[in-house]
Amino acid sequence: MSERLPLQRLPPLNALRAFDAVARRGSILRAADELGVVRGAVRQQLTVLESHFGVALFRRDGRRLVLTEKGRAFADAVGVAFGILTRASSTLTADDRRTIRLGVPSAFAVWWLMPRVADLQVALPDIDIDIIPMTTVEPLARHPDLDAVIMGGEYRPAPDITAIRFMEDEFGPVATPDLAIRLGLVTGVEALAGAVALTSRSAPGLWDDWFAESGRAPIRFARNREFEDLLLAIGAARSGVGVAIAPRTAVGEDIDRGTLTAPYGFIRRPAGYSLSVRSGDVQDVALIGLADWLVAAGTVLA
Repeated sequence: MSERLPLQRLPPLNALRAFDAVARRGSILRAADELGVVRGAVRQQLTVLESHFGVALFRRDGRRLVLTEKGRAFADAVGVAFGILTRASSTLTADDRRTIRLGVPSAFAVWWLMPRVADLQVALPDIDIDIIPMTTVEPLARHPDLDAVIMGGEYRPAPDITAIRFMEDEFGPVATPDLAIRLGLVTGVEALAGAVALTSRSAPGLWDDWFAESGRAPIRFARNREFEDLLLAIGAARSGVGVAIAPRTAVGEDIDRGTLTAPYGFIRRPAGYSLSVRSGDVQDVALIGLADWLVAAGTVLA
């Protein structure tokens, strides 16, 4: 067994907290808001930390702070450590019921998870699932306060994170039948050049992904309209504002009712949906129960 690092060689906790906040939030200003301190205090703590190690953790890119290679590796480790401390502290003050704080993309929560939440509670009667909607989906490593995160195409492999894939999905362009006829979408993808492309900041790459994965050349749209969330972009498509890329799970009922049409069909989205947990938690009984329920409720294909 390796010896534990002597406490006097560890950097100050406040400096680590400031570093973790800046690494997760991407700026000193947002980190200061999260910590409830002024920007100067955050800068001072970063200086303390870099002086402690004698290593640069950030570099300047214009007005932005960007983690160095060593800084990124250290940020991942600090995030894991704070996650362990946060969960251990919660355990000390918790009652006998277990609570899982689950980060979920807000759109996915509305169209898929919430209609099934009663079944989830029946399946896991001794566990409270605290669903935290995420307008902008970020990796679990950036959220030490969460126990797990559901991610779709946004998931990228990360150190110390295990992804449990529980459901596949398909996605494709959708529009109202009237708009599809008016634009002549059934004549070919080239007709999209006359459309307003509806996008969202929560899933900004869906159109690019669809063109790439369908093997079609990208189209220059007549106009683009960006919404804060994918739910809003799909809502705008239902109103006939333009054409949105949507997961089939989100618009299946609309297609069945004829509210929306998918002129080019749907293509399989390789990433599907995954439950991200910390690798140290993969044997946690409560998280295993959640993962098993997701796999049973989803439609994972071989």
